[in-house]
Amino acid sequence: MDDERAYALCGSTAVREWFAFGSATVIIGEAGTLIIVEAGDALGRSCVWNADELRLVGPAPTPVRKRLMDEPWERGVDERKLPVHLAVRNPEGLVYLGTGSVIQASTVLRPGSGEHILTDCALRLASPLSRLDLDRVRPCLPPADLPNLEWLGQVNDDRVRALEQFITGWYPAAAETAELPPVQEPPVDLPEGLGRFYRLSQHRPRCLGVQNRILPPSKLQTDPRGEMLVFGEENQGGFLWSLMWTLDGPEADPTVWFREYDEPPIAEREPLSGFLIQFSLFEASMGAEYVALCDEVTEEQLDQLTEGLLPVPLRPFCAAFPTRFFAAPGLVLHVSGEGGDAGFSVWAGATHRTALASLGDTPVNWIRFDG
Repeated sequence: MDDERAYALCGSTAVREWFAFGSATVIIGEAGTLIIVEAGDALGRSCVWNADELRLVGPAPTPVRKRLMDEPWERGVDERKLPVHLAVRNPEGLVYLGTGSVIQASTVLRPGSGEHILTDCALRLASPLSRLDLDRVRPCLPPADLPNLEWLGQVNDDRVRALEQFITGWYPAAAETAELPPVQEPPVDLPEGLGRFYRLSQHRPRCLGVQNRILPPSKLQTDPRGEMLVFGEENQGGFLWSLMWTLDGPEADPTVWFREYDEPPIAEREPLSGFLIQFSLFEASMGAEYVALCDEVTEEQLDQLTEGLLPVPLRPFCAAFPTRFFAAPGLVLHVSGEGGDAGFSVWAGATHRTALASLGDTPVNWIRFDG
């Protein structure tokens, strides 16, 4: 599509407004909005993210925020919303992607005022891109390096070492350069594995969890009966993880107890040393920038998805929702469910989208695929 034809989608020249920020240009008119991003692929910039999604990264000017977030509702539900057209500029010219709609947006309050600033916005394409078109508008360079699997060979030999190797390999070392608060000493004696985990989190706080979390040392507490030391929780408080609490000092590798609401506690299948590895794998995949997920996966499809991956040699994680793990360089995939008519649920997280590439050939209905 040539530029003038694309601009005309917004309406008359006389009433168009132009806004450029970062790698994006937004044109607002009385007939619609046109968002143009530069071809490429990088975190922190506006770009096509996957075959279904374009991401707009701000801060965006106020008229852009109002057009994308406020005006459709201000005009009322009975009035037709103005279309949002999406396009990408590559060396060959302008590639029109069709229309899209806002599915998620974040704002921050401008200091000293009541105005909100649009910081990022995700738009879903009305028609997904083909693989060929995706490669045209989102050229992807391979990463310089992917985290290796050295940790996997230590899982059944030195689990504390395996935990350290995984966390330091998965989370960027650059996090260690940030100014950090002093190390907080836990209020009680802890098993070696949990103590090491807290020392690792000092420089890589994301390892404490993004979906569920390990409580920071200052938040450790006993249960109302004083029998269990609560050290982890579900993100909405639906369940807890605890260790038996004793004045005689901690066990070297104690049982981890899962407790949901007021139900009796259930022992996790792995002791603390294995549990912390599993927790870290789960949270790494859930918090990854690059994700692939699907459900209702058959046994045959699961075999295809995991064919090039290595199983993590631990018993299933999470007593109420048994979960297995598979790994490859820069990739963690977890599987839950019992198969049968309901199938399995699969979630893969990666440090770079190229690590997901091998999964894309499996014929499943992806809910999201960032490869």
